[in-house]
Amino acid sequence: MEAWLVLAAGVGSGLVGGFYLAFSLVVMPALRRRPAGEAASAMIAVNRAAVGAPFLVLFFGTALACLAVVGAGVSEPGAPVRVLGGLASLAGWVLTMAVNVPLNTRLARTDHRTAAWSGYARPWTRANHLRAGLSVLGALALLLPVP
Repeated sequence: MEAWLVLAAGVGSGLVGGFYLAFSLVVMPALRRRPAGEAASAMIAVNRAAVGAPFLVLFFGTALACLAVVGAGVSEPGAPVRVLGGLASLAGWVLTMAVNVPLNTRLARTDHRTAAWSGYARPWTRANHLRAGLSVLGALALLLPVP
């Protein structure tokens, strides 16, 4: 398994996980202290800003690197740990696409932001906590030295 590929997958997973962790620790608590309609509008604006080249390259590039690590198999010493790290990070990616992105889309399309916020914030935040944990776990498994 190419060392640069494992490094790219691990660093990318760590950066993505840190981005999600910042939302869990800073952004969502701040939004919870705002009126629902204002919080929803702010989240929509943040989500629109997130779908720009810097984050999308990191998000999709990390997923591709993790896929390559997983696809390289388990033929080398330490490779099973690396594969598990790639799978953990990919699980966070899948969770994002299956839960967070649809919730973001639904919130952006509603005309009733105040009402929509209550059904959005809790499931989005729970999924965000999980994807942050999976990404950080993936980064650790990919980057920690393996005997």
